[in-house]
Amino acid sequence: MKPDIPVALTQRGPAEHERREQIIDAAFEHFRLYGYAKTSVADLAKSIGVSSAYIYKFFESKQAIGEAICSQRVGQIDEALMVIAQSDQSATLRLRSIFKTLLTRSLDLFFLDRKLHDLAAIASAQRWKSTLNHRAMIYSIVEKVVADGRESGEFERKTPLDEVCMAITTVTTPFSHPLLLEQKTPEQLEERVQAITSLVLRSLAK
Repeated sequence: MKPDIPVALTQRGPAEHERREQIIDAAFEHFRLYGYAKTSVADLAKSIGVSSAYIYKFFESKQAIGEAICSQRVGQIDEALMVIAQSDQSATLRLRSIFKTLLTRSLDLFFLDRKLHDLAAIASAQRWKSTLNHRAMIYSIVEKVVADGRESGEFERKTPLDEVCMAITTVTTPFSHPLLLEQKTPEQLEERVQAITSLVLRSLAK
């Protein structure tokens, strides 16, 4: 079954508004320095010289600001994966590269700064919309590559496409979920992502 279509983040006011970007930048800095839990809307307002009420014109809650930050960061991962999916490489090579890049980018994003990792962990645990959007995007990227592989004759066509894509998206979870990533060393994760990718590709072969 295909995941829900990505949903809009909860925000108020025009997305391109300069003040909105200032709020996001200030929030990113505060979350990086003090952590999501210890940062209030009042703290953010003070840092950019506006009132809390003014911030609420753009975001309905602190969580909405956190979601905007998470959306920006995981969006960078999604963009990198989409570049791979749209490349001229074979579907087999693209799928292998997608697994590896997802792991590498997720490690860079979630563990470069511990307090931002904590924000990502909260987002995943509470199933924020930004997290659901990310999972839906991974599904769409996998779907494109698998469909291309079937068209080129690389992959089998007997199994329903949605079942294949859901299974592949599910097995990417240990390489993209912040709470699961921290349970293994990068070396262990690298070994596992290679093994899982090879297993997936063998299951797709005609």
